[in-house]
Amino acid sequence: MRARKAIFWGSAGLLAYTQVGYPLLLAAAGRLRGASEPEPDPIPGGEEPHVTLVVAAHREQGVIAAKVANARALDWPADRLEVIVACDGSPDETPRRAREAGADIVLELPWGGKVRAQDAAVRAAGTPSTVIAFSDANSSWEPGALRELVGALRDPAVGYACGQVRFLSARDATNQEGLYWRWEMWIRGNESRLASVTAGNGAIYAVRREDYLEVDPVMGHDLSFPFNFVRRGRRAVYAPAARASEKMVPSTDGEIARKRRMMSHAWPIVLRGGMLDLGAFPPAYAWMITSHRLLRYAAPFLHVACLAANASLLRAGWRYRVAFIKQLALLAGALLAGRVPGRPLMILRYYAGTNLAVALGLYDHLRHGTPAGWTPPEGTR
Repeated sequence: MRARKAIFWGSAGLLAYTQVGYPLLLAAAGRLRGASEPEPDPIPGGEEPHVTLVVAAHREQGVIAAKVANARALDWPADRLEVIVACDGSPDETPRRAREAGADIVLELPWGGKVRAQDAAVRAAGTPSTVIAFSDANSSWEPGALRELVGALRDPAVGYACGQVRFLSARDATNQEGLYWRWEMWIRGNESRLASVTAGNGAIYAVRREDYLEVDPVMGHDLSFPFNFVRRGRRAVYAPAARASEKMVPSTDGEIARKRRMMSHAWPIVLRGGMLDLGAFPPAYAWMITSHRLLRYAAPFLHVACLAANASLLRAGWRYRVAFIKQLALLAGALLAGRVPGRPLMILRYYAGTNLAVALGLYDHLRHGTPAGWTPPEGTR
């Protein structure tokens, strides 16, 4: 019985620490150290470096022209901004529409995955470019976003800078990603102030050209770049004033499917991409990786352990019976969401579904491997 109690309290404690304890400790640590938000170094007019903006695109004919126009509208000298659209095996009109919209270079590549398309675009970038920025085809940047990213990279200690994404949803959308993402951005800001972020996002980020890393094609930049830059002695920072927006997957079920695909790409990074090599990181960052990434990805398995241990302890006291009823109530709420009105139930469904997606992503990777190819999520274009 002692072992079962240890499993129950240990798994419950780790879940509480991962979801709430770590963010609060992170914020407190930042205040104790007097950490402040990194301020991008203002770039004087006329001193802007040459920048290449890379957009990897697969079946993006409906949005690519708007994306190129958005890039051209950025607050950056036109003669110092190169726009490359790397078409990753697009079977539609994406290449033609990108050219018509005014992209400087349009690459028509065999379907090899987003990362390989990005690699090809970096190699094709014009010689003057010293900074490479990346965006998704369905992301719209605010005019000053590029200036904020490049300003963050003017600090020689910074190797990677990512911006803030705001998700736009339809009025009848059920997805709760926006709520989660606001919490995630708050955590990311605190990580950046204290040391470095543990993950970025594909919608808006930039690196110096000389620092660009070619990684395994199944390992996206979002998760692999930040910790790899830290391993190389650079910081990976969050620049919240570099803002972008994009459509959110409208339904919770669609979001769960998207996260399942994402996690099939994340698990290779965890298992063989170097994330587990905690000794390669500074102590504070190793704590962040463990708390925000490794324990977060272990959450579905901790939930199963907690529920199973709890079920075996029902005769050990009223506390265990109450805890078991609460766990079943949470699962019932997640299952009833959509059938019974109420946003709290949709939040429960989102939480349960995304944890399920983490586990299913691992199953997919172990059972079938992870393909490098990708397709745009439904409802986001």
